Amino acid sequence: MTVEKQARAASGWPMLFVTLVAYAASVWGIVQGIIILATAEDAGVPAPVTGPALLIGGIVLLIVAIVVTCGFFSLQPGQARVLVLFGNYVGTVRESGFYWANPFYSHSLGNPDAGAIPVDEALEESAKGIRAAALAKGLSTTVSLRARTLNGERLKVNDKMGNPIEIATVVVWHVADTAKALFDVDNYPSYVAMQTETALRHVASVYAYDHMEDDDASNSSITLRSNIEEVSASLKEELDRRLAPAGVSVDDARLTHLAYAPEIAQAMLRRQQAEAIIAARKKIVEGAVSMVDMALKELSDDGVVEFDEDRKAVMASNLMVVLCGESEAQPVLNTGSLYQ
Repeated sequence: MTVEKQARAASGWPMLFVTLVAYAASVWGIVQGIIILATAEDAGVPAPVTGPALLIGGIVLLIVAIVVTCGFFSLQPGQARVLVLFGNYVGTVRESGFYWANPFYSHSLGNPDAGAIPVDEALEESAKGIRAAALAKGLSTTVSLRARTLNGERLKVNDKMGNPIEIATVVVWHVADTAKALFDVDNYPSYVAMQTETALRHVASVYAYDHMEDDDASNSSITLRSNIEEVSASLKEELDRRLAPAGVSVDDARLTHLAYAPEIAQAMLRRQQAEAIIAARKKIVEGAVSMVDMALKELSDDGVVEFDEDRKAVMASNLMVVLCGESEAQPVLNTGSLYQ
């Protein structure tokens, strides 16, 4: 495992002044050399030694100035530069500013597998554009430390109960260790995308989509639909563990989509509707029983009507029909006795 090392680079402003002077001196030497050689040729005399010396010296100085120019780089806030010299990791510059460093430091890391995987196949992977671009150009040694958002695609997975569901997540992440990100994994953006999908599939298989029973023991369990905060915390913990080898830290992970798969969505909708109807009926019956009990007690206690057991049963039956019926009750008047 590679560990990030702090490195310091020289300020670019003094070296910029030296480079501009070198460019000016090289141009002056080339021009003066050409003038001396041209004057000697026109005069038909041998060229003095200073002419070729100035010309060659100007050309050499120009080449050196061009090489030195390649060492300039600038870092904005939230960026870092990884210094790699001929394959050796030197360190990482994290402070923003204008710098000059060894011009032979690598500006990008070549991908040895660039020709092994066709771009068309890379586009079919979950990290489509990211992996294709990385295969084509390689990773830059200038790494962004800013927070990034990965909006994952909808995945079709099975929950703990085996029900097919559709689930998607959004992950906010940033590079915490630049050395691990560049050297310990092949392509860290693609690695983050693939591990996010793997972690989401794992978390979805650990929890059930919803409570399937009405008992208290089942209702106390964590589910994907009812316990969003707990599931998100579990997903973040799983991602932190999986992305640690790549030097990536997860700031937040949330579910953005959660639904049953289309093939069972209608059946589950009918089940939920049935549960809602049963729950409503249960409440209605409980209320009706309490109202019947209250009515019979008050009528008996106040002496309004004397009920025997048969009359209580008839009264309770009539009240239950009136209170629990879906349509309005139609009263029937009995002009005879109660038992006619």
